[in-house]
Amino acid sequence: MNDPRFDFLKSKFEMSEEVFLKLESLASKKHLKKGEKVVEQGAISSKIYFLTSGLMISKRVNSSGKEYTKNIYSPISFTGSIGSILTQKPSLFSYEALTECEVYEIEYKDFMDLSKTYNEVSHLYSRILEYLFLMYEQKQIESISYNATERYELLRDRIPDIDNQIPQYQIASYLNITPVQLSRIRKELLEN
Repeated sequence: MNDPRFDFLKSKFEMSEEVFLKLESLASKKHLKKGEKVVEQGAISSKIYFLTSGLMISKRVNSSGKEYTKNIYSPISFTGSIGSILTQKPSLFSYEALTECEVYEIEYKDFMDLSKTYNEVSHLYSRILEYLFLMYEQKQIESISYNATERYELLRDRIPDIDNQIPQYQIASYLNITPVQLSRIRKELLEN
């Protein structure tokens, strides 16, 4: 099978073609416009997403309107409010397309029902959770061990053209710095 989605899942999660086709039959392909949300902050979520193109963000807006970025997702990755799905409580974050995106949407319940029939899907679920844990652990390490310039460079390594794809304030929010600090960092990197 010549499909980058399958190649990714096979390489990261040891997925067979049979299970890939079963999951694909449950998933709906969606084209998201820039700014379109798949999960609203405060809504209870029931779906998981597989991002195949574009950039997405998970963010929280507090009562005074300040925006906090939890993560920026790039292809190929999983996204969605797992916390809301597992607890059946309102999502603490919204999940939004930063650019035009292509995602595959699947009902969590359908995925879990399939895992009861196919041990490989159950194994895939465990591996995805491990993958997400490692991703968040890496972000924590970066936030406590690296300075803002190093974090920015790591982000640019992961998403090389990010400066031309999303606004500076969203990059700054992800790095937990101000847009002014980001401008200084970018200027220093250009000078060096």
